[in-house]
Amino acid sequence: MKKYFLFFFLVTLILGSCASRRTVLKPPGNITSNSKTGNRTSSVGSQGTTLSGHDYIERYRDIAIAEMNTYGIPASIKLAQALLESGNGNSYLAREANNHFGIKCGGVWKGRSVVRSDDNPNDCFRVYSSPEQSFRDHSEFLLRKRYEKLFRLSKNDYRGWARGLKDAGYATNPRYPQLLIDLIERYELYRYDKPETSYLAKEIRTDKVEEAIVLKETVIQKEEVKIEDVKSPVAMVIYEVRSSDTLYSISREFNITVDELKQMNGITSDIISIGQLLLITK
Repeated sequence: MKKYFLFFFLVTLILGSCASRRTVLKPPGNITSNSKTGNRTSSVGSQGTTLSGHDYIERYRDIAIAEMNTYGIPASIKLAQALLESGNGNSYLAREANNHFGIKCGGVWKGRSVVRSDDNPNDCFRVYSSPEQSFRDHSEFLLRKRYEKLFRLSKNDYRGWARGLKDAGYATNPRYPQLLIDLIERYELYRYDKPETSYLAKEIRTDKVEEAIVLKETVIQKEEVKIEDVKSPVAMVIYEVRSSDTLYSISREFNITVDELKQMNGITSDIISIGQLLLITK
């Protein structure tokens, strides 16, 4: 009997030791802090559980609603864009830099930054102190003349916004409007869109936004910043995981390696879930 208990104790100890181990993704870049005293660099790691679309929406919907109430961008549009551009919040930039929309430094950013391979091998991306700051910066990015007419739309006109973003050059992928609309209708994100209660309220909001656009355009012209230097047009290919998929089968289908697929999507294990959105190409 003593031998039996000793054997059971050893097996439990070994299993407990194995269960405590976890995989950590090797840091693919450095985060830099810009200050008058010089640049400070620290390495970053990637860990944590993979978010599903529902998890992401539950976590960030209140931020999207707050941005809608301030600027008039439908919360459904904001959430759908964030889902696409951050891979449900699992991209490296979203997890390690709170950057959910791929906003670059653009030569004018004074805060912390991270260098990542994108259009160029060493593109500079903004690091935010919180997701709220990322969502706000994205709203302010849209305060440009090319997007001005979108702010005249009702706050629940997600179809108009989806098509208008593509027409204004936000994305080069011809299916971008439909990608947004499909996400909005699949997750019923339109539930978070609330139009103004009166015509006057809408006019007051749009007037304020248009004044902000005029001011923003003046600053942009002084700084001579190109819009492409701040955010490249979205040209990504997104893949939705099916029941029979594995990372290996997806990598074979798109002729990329499993490691490349993991790195682009901030995945630290081989586990993927049905309906998960994976970034295939940027």
